[in-house]
Amino acid sequence: MPTLTDLQEEYEFLEPDDRYRLLIDLGRSLEPMPDPLKTDATLVRGCSAAVWVYPTRADNGTLHFLADSNAAITKGIIALVLLTVQDRSPADILATDIEAALAPFDLRNQLSSNRTQGIPNMIALVRETATRYA
Repeated sequence: MPTLTDLQEEYEFLEPDDRYRLLIDLGRSLEPMPDPLKTDATLVRGCSAAVWVYPTRADNGTLHFLADSNAAITKGIIALVLLTVQDRSPADILATDIEAALAPFDLRNQLSSNRTQGIPNMIALVRETATRYA
């Protein structure tokens, strides 16, 4: 996956339709989440599309998130969020201003409110997971 900075530079120069395509492509690059992990327990509440997030902890203490959605654009948004936190320590995740990292993408103005309403819930879930393991 590209870095968030590289992605931001590309995103800034794209027209709205191309931004949608970039998000869809980014969502396709997510690591596959096995269907048995897509349960009510891993479902992120408050999203218009179904979003599942399953955290794992590596031997070195970093957190790795498997995530998926039944909507292509939403998968791209998930991938953006994960680019800010994936494979980092719980302390690093808690010190990261995820909202500020995503601000240059201006998702609220680029996408419908239905597509962005679950972002705060997903960020909260990531933070709760990091707090639990910190």
